[in-house]
Amino acid sequence: MKTDQYAARRGCFKDTATVPGGPRFEAAAARTVPLYHRDADIRTPFGRDYTRILHSSAYRRLKYKTQVFFRPRNDHVSTRIDHVHYVASIGRLIADFLGLNGELTEAIAIGHDLGHTPFGHDGEAALNAIVKAEDLGGRFWHAANGLRFVDDFELLSGPDGRQYNLDLTYAVRDGIIGHSGPVNRPLFPRDEVIDLKTFKSPGQYAPFTWEGCIIKIADNISYLGRDIDDAVLLGLIPASSRRVYAEVVERYAAAAHMDALDVNNANVIHLMVTDLCLNSTPETGMGFSEPARAAMAEVTALNRKLIYFNPRLDAYKAYGRQVIGTIYRALARYAEEPEKRAYYREQFPSLTRGFEKWLADYMAGFAPERRSAALACHYVYQKQDGDAGVREMKRAAVDYISGMTDRFIELLYREQVVFKSQHTPYISY
Repeated sequence: MKTDQYAARRGCFKDTATVPGGPRFEAAAARTVPLYHRDADIRTPFGRDYTRILHSSAYRRLKYKTQVFFRPRNDHVSTRIDHVHYVASIGRLIADFLGLNGELTEAIAIGHDLGHTPFGHDGEAALNAIVKAEDLGGRFWHAANGLRFVDDFELLSGPDGRQYNLDLTYAVRDGIIGHSGPVNRPLFPRDEVIDLKTFKSPGQYAPFTWEGCIIKIADNISYLGRDIDDAVLLGLIPASSRRVYAEVVERYAAAAHMDALDVNNANVIHLMVTDLCLNSTPETGMGFSEPARAAMAEVTALNRKLIYFNPRLDAYKAYGRQVIGTIYRALARYAEEPEKRAYYREQFPSLTRGFEKWLADYMAGFAPERRSAALACHYVYQKQDGDAGVREMKRAAVDYISGMTDRFIELLYREQVVFKSQHTPYISY
């Protein structure tokens, strides 16, 4: 019976796929700024986006960013880049089965977490608290920050050797900012092409494409079982805790008339992906059966209790807040006290010089003589006088911090905490 159901669902979304000739392709493949053209380029627009993200600095930094567990001693525990590849694998599997554009799905997947901060979601919360306390505009959240990075900060060399913005397609940019938020009901893509900067909170709008909907769901599937395996591997929770998870899976399997499986990452992915594929159509939306939705909610609640809010992680969370707060305060003082900038360069050379390079690259009017002639990217900030100028620099400080890896910001933190002489080596970023 299940075989017949799979056959009936296979390719059922093919008429809605974001492919040439499809109803949304032209809008989805549009770019705000056209890319250079090569006559011999064999890539599709989404294939170009995939490689542009793959070769970006933000993508490479993901391997040194926290997924759930900060600086694990065990090399087999997931980092942010591992999570991104898990999402890409799950997303491609779903897209291929349903008849959607797998290339677009993978491009969104490898870009969806480029906006994550050092120290994972705890770092995100720390920067959001700073943005609110300093009244720097709206709310800080990683998906919006990801859009900000691919639109404004990430650069690649063009055929002329100059550095250009990524200038990704609308569908990939939309998938990046649209992946956040809960999945507690079937998803449908929205109909409207909107200015993506109108997103003010996670999940405010549905993604524009079905492929974007896949990544929103695959993101949720990916971390459920993986986080359990990592927590057991690190000894955060005892292996016996799997029993409470197994009870959830067994209830789901019974309700779905499936054989119960051991609770591990591979089996959780298998159950969720097959359930999604059996219960999704363009007419009813992309989503899970009621038993699967209930099981996902239960497992997520258990993860929050046993893993994410485990008291044993409190010290690491406090450390992350301390590191980010210390670095931000140093940069805020730099913005507020221009007369002391020579002192900051002497005492905190890595932080100050790195931030000044960031400002020279992205702030119009700030040390234009220091901006490389190779930069062809647009400016993000404007140098201003008085309070407005201080506020602009503080916003730049948040952006600069948000792109750092865990280990890089720790190096800067040690430079702050441990007083060093002018012989402190400059750490390039």
